[in-house]
Amino acid sequence: MAPFDDRDRAFMQRALELAELGMFTTPPNPRVGCVLVADGRIIGEGWHERAGEAHAEVLALRDAGGRGESAAGSTAYVTLEPCNHHGRTPPCCDALLAARVSRVVVAMADPNREVTGGGIARLHAAGVDVSVGVLEAEARALNVGWIQRMAIGRPWVRMKIAASLDGRTALENGRSQWITSEAARADGHRWRARASGVLTGIGTVLQDDPQLNVRAVATTRQPVKILVDRHGQLPPDARLLQDGEIIVVSAEARRQWPPRVEPLLLPDNRGRVDLRAMMDALGARGMNEIHVEAGAKLNAALLDAGVVDELLIYLAPCLIGDPARGMLARGSPLAALDGSIRVSIDSMEPIGEDWRLRARVRRTPESDRV
Repeated sequence: MAPFDDRDRAFMQRALELAELGMFTTPPNPRVGCVLVADGRIIGEGWHERAGEAHAEVLALRDAGGRGESAAGSTAYVTLEPCNHHGRTPPCCDALLAARVSRVVVAMADPNREVTGGGIARLHAAGVDVSVGVLEAEARALNVGWIQRMAIGRPWVRMKIAASLDGRTALENGRSQWITSEAARADGHRWRARASGVLTGIGTVLQDDPQLNVRAVATTRQPVKILVDRHGQLPPDARLLQDGEIIVVSAEARRQWPPRVEPLLLPDNRGRVDLRAMMDALGARGMNEIHVEAGAKLNAALLDAGVVDELLIYLAPCLIGDPARGMLARGSPLAALDGSIRVSIDSMEPIGEDWRLRARVRRTPESDRV
């Protein structure tokens, strides 16, 4: 494996920028970008747009051909290890070898058990100079959900909360529109758009009747709507039923569901929805990232179940005070602070007049999260 330098980092950064162009469209596949470089200049670019269509490497080679450039002797910068197996498309390794690329720089190895190391080994065995690990952290962040699903079968769960500075998410009567600004709400829709599914609870549906779709940003793909509805209370005229795919997860069988609904019966031994089994089921459906916009009770239940990976908290410059609703509503109070849910803050930045805080939920050493 050859080392890499600042030029490698610069070209890989461009490949990552290309991969981001597929942010809203690639699920269940990963977001991947590719740049072909010869004599220090870019001769071809490509990114994977959606499942079933050409991969980034193939599109970059086509782009080079369209420019009248030969890829022979060039370097390919790819954000994910080139595949070496037949799926919906042929192996990308075949295309790179056929084009006589002399060097391949890879940001990260593929965690898919069918692929891991196979593409790199194949290229290396064919005499191609291979470097692995340039801007790996950035590449992993781009596909955090897909990586986790490949590793443990569950999607990456991101919980979005909008609150006042004193942590209140709604008035005592449940009214919450709008605590945060229009800019913060638009930013939240961008996070919705990148997710495979948007999840809420029946309490939020009965209180706010949300549409649960992406409206504030342009996207050609709407995430699946996922409703946790323990007793099967979903009203037939709920606005979330107006369009899109809908999965309703319940703990009790319901004789008839409204049209468009895919019911999923997953009771636990207490007669509640088994939240861990739900995430396993969503992962089995190819969902990489789940975006949660729920009420305090479901938020707490998801955190207590250990299925939340990341928090996306928008803080508005206001104070509401008591009585009002908070971010979490646990069934019983903590007896000691060591029972609290610990997080690691990744970033905090202004969004309009609000602040957006991103944090990862800390895991114990025996955790199954990647």
